[in-house]
Amino acid sequence: MTTPTLVDAPAIGVLHELREIASDIRQARGLIYQLTLRDIRVRYKQALMGFAWAILSPLLIVAAGVIVRVALLHMAGKSFEMTAAVAIVVKGLAWGFFAAAIGFATTALTGNAALITKVYFARETLPLSVILASTFDSLIGTAAMLLLLPFLGWQPTWAVLWVPIVCVTLFTFTLAAGLLISCANLFFRDVKHITQLLITFGIFFSPVYYEPSVLGPRWILPQMLNPMAPILEALRLSAVDGHNLLHSIVRADGAVIWSPTYLLYSMMWAFGGLIASALIFHRAQFRFAEYV
Repeated sequence: MTTPTLVDAPAIGVLHELREIASDIRQARGLIYQLTLRDIRVRYKQALMGFAWAILSPLLIVAAGVIVRVALLHMAGKSFEMTAAVAIVVKGLAWGFFAAAIGFATTALTGNAALITKVYFARETLPLSVILASTFDSLIGTAAMLLLLPFLGWQPTWAVLWVPIVCVTLFTFTLAAGLLISCANLFFRDVKHITQLLITFGIFFSPVYYEPSVLGPRWILPQMLNPMAPILEALRLSAVDGHNLLHSIVRADGAVIWSPTYLLYSMMWAFGGLIASALIFHRAQFRFAEYV
């Protein structure tokens, strides 16, 4: 049996820490379930519209997107097609989930100060539970929107099998961002204001209401540097256009509209970011009680 070298020691330490994090979360399964259920109940218990809020939110995003798209096409002298509405529905649902989950996750720690200071538990369960509650909201909205899509002329193809893979990437990226932002907001309370500002205007800097190619070929790649952009485009291409994401799309002028490397880039941000965020969160959690 060989003894680990000094070069191997940091890697072994990180792996051990990741196993510890996974073990803590696995042991807290019951707590995660109860916290998620609590967040769902609090969100809807005394709401006037009840679960209708989960449908209204994505509906407003889609309605706003359609109005913006119609206005842009009208100024360009073009007509609005129903496929554009379907694309806005699909991408609007994804963005709505991301924005809501990050919004709730930002204050997941500061909003549970009494719980953090009284008992020890895996603190990761707090942002994880609010993101799972947002996932529940999104599933309701998605189910409602799926009933609407056939009336817009949507017909599924085999490429829709890519959707679960892209959704897992979206959830992982959201969880990674949620862990990091919730931790940062505990130490620096103005992080929530910065996050809210980015979420509010981020929809206009992400290809939710438009495709990256509309800004011209030189701006496609810069837009794709936003990790959410390839996720949104992957959903549109697979669910709406029936495109196999393993195949690139290159315009006649040589502009690369889609490449599998775009999705790989987002996956690296999602899964690599989750590992980095989990480590940062885990190492900082022992100081939470001092700042909460």
